[in-house]
Amino acid sequence: MKPTYFPLSLRILHWLMAPLVLAMLLIGLGMVASVSPRHAMLVAIHKPLGAALLVLVLLRIVVRLTHRVPPLPNDMPGWQRGAAHLSHLALYGLLLAQPLVGWTMQSAGGYPVVLWGGFELPALVSPSVELHTVLRGAHSVIAYALLLTILLHLAAALFHGLIRRDAVLPSMTGAPMPNDPAGERP
Repeated sequence: MKPTYFPLSLRILHWLMAPLVLAMLLIGLGMVASVSPRHAMLVAIHKPLGAALLVLVLLRIVVRLTHRVPPLPNDMPGWQRGAAHLSHLALYGLLLAQPLVGWTMQSAGGYPVVLWGGFELPALVSPSVELHTVLRGAHSVIAYALLLTILLHLAAALFHGLIRRDAVLPSMTGAPMPNDPAGERP
């Protein structure tokens, strides 16, 4: 039997990561736009939060690969199915790439990645001004691509929830399924 809802573990990871990713994007924008004393505080939040998101996305990938998820609606056009699968791959890829590029960028710049409690991550590469410059640009491009992909994801969720009124959005929120008189939830 096909599952109706995403596994609880995936739903928890999704709804935990969503505000953290948005916070990271906003903090990143604030960091590059600020020369105030707040800059150091934003960096001190950004680095450990990025490391935490890397762990969460790796966990999410493992859970996603080891658990069955609900199928897309049968009446959904093929191009929309393809777009949905590609957008999810893009989200996972960008969520994985962004903290790895950030960590590598910091290493190339000779900057430590210090987590809460003073724990320092090992450098991934030797210091290199050229590599740091390239990775800094890549980190920005990935951030904008991630923001765009998140906006598309949000638009698709709203389309499914408000226009199609199908089971896609409830399958991730845990809300009752449409046309389910019992209103059963997982």
